[in-house]
Amino acid sequence: MMTSTDMTPLLIELGTEELPVKALPGLAQALFDGVLDGLARRGIAFDRGDAKPLYSPRRLAVLLPGVAPVQPEQRGEVLGPYVNIALDADGQPTRALQGFAQKAAVEWTQLERTTDAKGERFVHRAVAPGARTADLLPEIVRDAIAAMPIPKPMRWGDHAYSFVRPVHGLVLLLGRDVVDGEVLGVRSDRMSRGHRFLHDKPVWIGAPGEYVDALRGAKVLVDPDERRERIVREVEAAAQAAGGVARIDDDNLEQVNCLVEWPSAVACSFDETFLAVPQEALVATMEANQKFFPVLDADGRLTRHFIGVANIASKDVAEVRKGYERVIRPRFADAKFFFDEDVKQGLAAMNAGLATVTYQAKLGSVADKVARVAALAEAIAREVGVDPQLARRAAELSKADLQSRLVNEFPELQGVAGRYYAQAEPTLAGLSMEARGALVAALDEAYMPRFAADAVAPSKLGRVLAIAERLDTLAGGFAAGLKPTGNKDPFALRRNALGLARTVIEAKLDFDLPVALSRTQDLVNLTQAIQRAPEQQRAVQAAKDAGLHFPVAPESNAELCLAQPSQLPELYDFIIDRLRSYYGERGVPVQQFEAVAVLRPASLLDFDRRLAAIGAFATLPEAEALAAANKRIRNILKKAEGAIPAQVDAALFAEPAERELAAAVDAAIADTDDALARRDYVAVLGRLARLRPQVDAFFDKVLVNADDPAVRGNRLALLQRLADRLGRVAAIEHLSA
Repeated sequence: MMTSTDMTPLLIELGTEELPVKALPGLAQALFDGVLDGLARRGIAFDRGDAKPLYSPRRLAVLLPGVAPVQPEQRGEVLGPYVNIALDADGQPTRALQGFAQKAAVEWTQLERTTDAKGERFVHRAVAPGARTADLLPEIVRDAIAAMPIPKPMRWGDHAYSFVRPVHGLVLLLGRDVVDGEVLGVRSDRMSRGHRFLHDKPVWIGAPGEYVDALRGAKVLVDPDERRERIVREVEAAAQAAGGVARIDDDNLEQVNCLVEWPSAVACSFDETFLAVPQEALVATMEANQKFFPVLDADGRLTRHFIGVANIASKDVAEVRKGYERVIRPRFADAKFFFDEDVKQGLAAMNAGLATVTYQAKLGSVADKVARVAALAEAIAREVGVDPQLARRAAELSKADLQSRLVNEFPELQGVAGRYYAQAEPTLAGLSMEARGALVAALDEAYMPRFAADAVAPSKLGRVLAIAERLDTLAGGFAAGLKPTGNKDPFALRRNALGLARTVIEAKLDFDLPVALSRTQDLVNLTQAIQRAPEQQRAVQAAKDAGLHFPVAPESNAELCLAQPSQLPELYDFIIDRLRSYYGERGVPVQQFEAVAVLRPASLLDFDRRLAAIGAFATLPEAEALAAANKRIRNILKKAEGAIPAQVDAALFAEPAERELAAAVDAAIADTDDALARRDYVAVLGRLARLRPQVDAFFDKVLVNADDPAVRGNRLALLQRLADRLGRVAAIEHLSA
């Protein structure tokens, strides 16, 4: 067995032109994984240790602490002809055996025999010495490169090689020896390159273990973790010196880490007048466009300071600072101009322009969508204890900022911009301070959760808007034929469905989802019908009567709705499907999820409560046996012929075990009626778990399919009564394997 002392360190480095920032970590990981896979597939032992991908903007590297210098012996086996074909009647080799032996380059007498299902046959077994690792490495590297995910490879020079960027250097060291080879038209050697500006010359790599230190001496931090730690340390120190705290967004940090080889933080500032602009716009500009780090005060408000990270330790930091401040000023000036002009225009004026903006060809304008969302918000607000008129008014303004100059420039500020404009909107002056504050916050919160790890809307009004918005998006998307297929989801319906479900569950809102979906589908169908109505005036009047501005379209206007099959079951299932992964990530077994999903609870909050209850039930010692018994009961009832009696007749009991079970079921039902009414499902299942002894005794001592039809029917009625109560919380039979 080979030990680490028998191994030799390995270094592979591809020197390139600047690699694409967002793809760099993935490319480095792919090369690393490809090399390890290539070694493993060839049977070459290696010690990975704590090795990881190494990279910088101009290089990808693999550094392993130990690799075996040779392959192990290569054992091969080639099956030959069966004995009855290989030997003649005198035991001499036939032409078939002679040909096989000649191909194997041995005498036929040296061949071995083996037996399979068809009989005895000849076999050639050979053992060859393993190849030298050094001879196989160039091929391993080429295979690893070929497997890398490069969507748009480049060509350079006059050859046919292609890669994500031109390759200009190849370091290939096994121990202190250069492995001779060629990859992408470049011959291997031991010379890396230093920093483009601070050490633009070859760097001698004596051995793999010297690689990281040698490049550090050449002003290149090739370890991404070391580089990242230095960026954070310098940025935090610069921000602290400016009297604030750096906002270090993970994505921004990762991109900066892929842009620099020798990071150096530079403290900068901008004109304080720009702080009148929504800070989210300024932050977005700094992070997305310039890869700067904003500096916040102790309360999380943006200050006039920011930190840039240079790829050079400049002798004249003031000039670098001037450059950073100069490049950011025009963008800030644009943002301020956009914001000031939008405030002058006002949210109400922006809202009026939504009628001219198409939301989706089959779903009308953005104004049509706003009207539907307002109707839904008003109805939902009544159900969850929010002021319906305030919900309507907030929903009516929820898309106005789409007409703003600021959102046109920064689309990610939808809702955020609306919040700022609502604060300055004169038409809201009549609201109380509390109501106005709630409305202003809700315009932003309506978009929450914006991404997977984002929280749901914190306020009740924000949750109402978030739910109404997503209901309309889902029903509209299905009605317009935009259901997701494969990886395609143009209206982000999956994300909207999960956002809807998360908001309802995490905010503990209890309302009837199928009713809400039905209401939404009615409004969507009404919008489509109005677009198709031959008499425009009649359609417009019908819309007012049926109400895109009312909670629900009256049945008297049902003729306006399109004659199409209901999509409500499909919509419900689509939302529930999103919860599979949601609960799966929280450790809920799929069997428990299915046990609740099969009941199709109308309330998602009720769904969550049932799921929690069955999780608690599954931990009880009686759970598995009772689940198996319930599964058996369901199968018996499914196979029963004829109608099962509606009532259990105690006079027909013939065995003590069935009397005891009937009494236990009656007691359990009486004990759980109140808990079911309170939706205390944990208590219900806990009480039902106590039925296990009587259920076990019943199946041990009672024949369900008795010869007497009356007795048989009575026993089936008893099992039906038990199954009905066991199934009131969840289909616990799903817990049985």
